[in-house]
Amino acid sequence: MSTHIESFKRFEKQIILKNIGINGQKKIFKSKVLIIGIGGLGCPLLTYLAASGVGTIGIVDHDKVEISNLNRQTLFETSDIGKFKVTSAKNKITKINNKIKILSYRKKINIKNISSIIKRYDIICDGTDNFKTRYLINDQCKKGKKILISAAINKFDGQLYKFNFRKKTSCYRCFMPEMPRSENNCQTDGIFSPVAGVLGSLQANEVLKTILGFNEDFNNKMIIFDSFKTNFRKVKLSYNINCKNKCSKN
Repeated sequence: MSTHIESFKRFEKQIILKNIGINGQKKIFKSKVLIIGIGGLGCPLLTYLAASGVGTIGIVDHDKVEISNLNRQTLFETSDIGKFKVTSAKNKITKINNKIKILSYRKKINIKNISSIIKRYDIICDGTDNFKTRYLINDQCKKGKKILISAAINKFDGQLYKFNFRKKTSCYRCFMPEMPRSENNCQTDGIFSPVAGVLGSLQANEVLKTILGFNEDFNNKMIIFDSFKTNFRKVKLSYNINCKNKCSKN
């Protein structure tokens, strides 16, 4: 994205913030972020990153839009039903900001393709809805020393995690070493639609803070959101000495 002074007019409300300024906005322009899963989390996340000027955004999803998606996946409308999510999302985001680069991957993330997809990005965002894929993304990000910002939603609750694998940190396997016997997700348990918007926005918040280098203490911690009580809790994530990734030793 061009950094000519005229291109900053769109982002003037960010630039006037003393913690961002022109130099901060240039960092946002130069950043490369990958979003895996363009669903209830990925839609608001993608919208805010694009609107903020993130220069290169990759989007990964193999699904098509269904009518049951429309209550929470805010980039889609009735006319998108039956179309691939990455195609519809890219078209919508281009209308918001046609200066950024959107790279779409219409495929299911797996052990064979994940390395080649994530290698060009600095920050990886997990918005998937199954444990197998979450473990895969976690392990590959740790191996590649990426920054992973992950969110999960179920019923009336949501969780947000950040793992900076460039430093010594716990990982998702430390928190959940064994895959649960039952798969809990929106498809099986349902979801209160505003929860998706809240957690997707929180993911975007953490991405931008990371790009800008804000000092904060969110590493090795998890935020839990209870929409019934409108309550946020921050929980410390401990190292698990039995973690497959041996987080406590490196």
